[in-house]
Amino acid sequence: MSDLLNNKFLSVPGVYNPFSALLAGRKGFKAVYLSGGGLTASMGLPDLGVITLTELAGMVRSIHEIIDIPIIVDADTGFGETLSVYRTVKLLEEAGASAIQIEDQVSPKRCGHLNGKEVVSKDNMVEKIRAASAARKDSLIIARTDARAVTGMDDALERAKTYVKEGADIVFPEALTDREEFRYFAENTDFPLLANMTEFGKTPFIKASEFQEMGYRFVIFPVTLFRIAAKAMDDALEALKVQGTQEGIINNMMTRKEQYEVINYDFYHDFDKNIAKGKLKN
Repeated sequence: MSDLLNNKFLSVPGVYNPFSALLAGRKGFKAVYLSGGGLTASMGLPDLGVITLTELAGMVRSIHEIIDIPIIVDADTGFGETLSVYRTVKLLEEAGASAIQIEDQVSPKRCGHLNGKEVVSKDNMVEKIRAASAARKDSLIIARTDARAVTGMDDALERAKTYVKEGADIVFPEALTDREEFRYFAENTDFPLLANMTEFGKTPFIKASEFQEMGYRFVIFPVTLFRIAAKAMDDALEALKVQGTQEGIINNMMTRKEQYEVINYDFYHDFDKNIAKGKLKN
């Protein structure tokens, strides 16, 4: 079973490709979160459940290939009903997922911090969790509930307790609106919780240390890296268009040397050179 729960608390950045995952690992983060919102946006698509399981599994595999820390994977609504959820969990675990998150929204899902969401029945979500539990070998199952904004806090708590009883390892209560709600949710549960600290949503800025103090085991920052990168790229394109040169923005760039250090350029270069010289043997 994944060792994610061996940690008392983890602050987990959201990544959307292998390079961003490499950066997170170099900064000492102990896990990364493959965000559905970040991944779909990087593909030029909205976070409405439009990507495929094959695309998601491919990205998990690509990230897993180059980092050795756990990957928490956002699998949206599981790509279908029970049989599809079963296959989703098997494929994502085989691709390298340490934990797989499934939410109780209807399909097509919406960003958890937008209005107009709908949730499936508790029984329907229970069937998905049972299917996920039957499929997994070593990964953890994270049950996200969006019920707080749809049917209220009491239903969200009831769903969370039922989801854990049916096989979920961690519960992710989405779109809580203030510290008091996060604290109330933690005080009324006795299982691992994951908090979402996204920007521009319904949750105010709360520090990781505060979530830990309230009793949460994980806090994710799902789209922070993508939004920072997107703004930087937009600014750079504006400079190129208006000024016709990158000279004025050079100090905002990662240098070639820094870039090569992240992607371990020297290892590959030296490996190729040593193979040619016969210095590396099985």
